[in-house]
Amino acid sequence: MPDHTEAIIRIQNLSTQFDDFVVHRDLNLEIRRGEIVSIVGGSGSGKTTLLRQMLGLERPSNGTVTVFGEDVHKADSVQLQRLRNRWGMLFQHGALFSALNAFDNVALPMRELRTLPEDVIRDTVMLKLYMVGISPAEAMKMPADLSGGMIKRVALARALALEPELLFLDEPTAGLDPSLSDSFVELIQSIRTEMQLTMIMVSHDLDTIFALSTKIAVLAEQHVVAMATADEVVKLTHPFIKEFFLGARGKRALEGLHESA
Repeated sequence: MPDHTEAIIRIQNLSTQFDDFVVHRDLNLEIRRGEIVSIVGGSGSGKTTLLRQMLGLERPSNGTVTVFGEDVHKADSVQLQRLRNRWGMLFQHGALFSALNAFDNVALPMRELRTLPEDVIRDTVMLKLYMVGISPAEAMKMPADLSGGMIKRVALARALALEPELLFLDEPTAGLDPSLSDSFVELIQSIRTEMQLTMIMVSHDLDTIFALSTKIAVLAEQHVVAMATADEVVKLTHPFIKEFFLGARGKRALEGLHESA
């Protein structure tokens, strides 16, 4: 059984500054195994920057980002690649390689390992595509021939290709109409349960945030001002929280959450 008390990600005293502009100051955040944590904040609050720092793509000015017990900004290239093999990343617009068909996009992370025989890769790719609702015929299509919803599903299959323990999601339902968004959220929920994933998500979509999150981390005033369940967060009196969660859209999304509970 997974240890739900274990911190998968630990961010301590993190500061980020670009010239004179301070994005984060003494930011602390801890994400435990099995949680789905949504990171929310206003424009310029550094949500995406924080996500990229967890991925080791950007370096903070100060502080530490530890993933699976390793400081990602002190890891050498071999250590960092070993860490990256334990997580998956779903980019906002899918970020599929346009010159590769859906099958080869999903196969790419496995082929880059250079350790798996092609028949194992083939079977694994088809299984991942099946998990996300992509047919064998659709697997042979190029990204330009796929709908927006199908691109998201193929990108999700690629993010899951190496059986990750941790999944990062950047605006997972952006660009999808409400019905496609709902079905994609249901897909993420089912895969999270099946694979016992820990997830970190950046999203503006309140329906997605309320449907998926076990906790919400609110970025404001250069640090995390709240880290709690949706019901707990919306009770707080911080100005950004009131504006973001308790406007008309927020109230509708919250009502939907309680109706489905």
